[in-house]
Amino acid sequence: MSSEAMRLLPSYPEMSHHEGRSRPVGFFLRLMLATAFVNLAPASAVAQAPKKAVASPALQKEFDGFIEKFRAALRTNDSAAVAGMTRLPFMNDSAIREAAQFRAKTYPTSFTAKNRACIQRGKAVYDRDQENNDNYLVFCGELIFVFTKTPAGFLFTDVGAND
Repeated sequence: MSSEAMRLLPSYPEMSHHEGRSRPVGFFLRLMLATAFVNLAPASAVAQAPKKAVASPALQKEFDGFIEKFRAALRTNDSAAVAGMTRLPFMNDSAIREAAQFRAKTYPTSFTAKNRACIQRGKAVYDRDQENNDNYLVFCGELIFVFTKTPAGFLFTDVGAND
């Protein structure tokens, strides 16, 4: 910068002039360089949105076989067959630890004609929960029906609020 240009700049006592630049300009340049380096950081160093879970083909095939049988039981309103494909005690409720209790307490309220029809046509969505369990979810209005991979195969494990 020429001495004539330096003379025309306002003078601030707290700013020292080094090579024609004031401290705020030097700070601004350092800030811009730091921002550029952060933007060039590898993607793994930057927090990323969690990847959507994807079921393996073998897992999908196993679930498809299960849900086909489950839907067949719903079509014929076979509460005994549905209870046989349910993890008991249902939702860890000691009052629903046997198939007869499930059929009396849970089936009539959770598997209304409307919900049975919804599960028949609803798309099951794969998800992996915090405990790393493989789950498929069917959303029916205000309810979510959950099917979980267990050591015994897939089972109906939960019905909850769709919030």
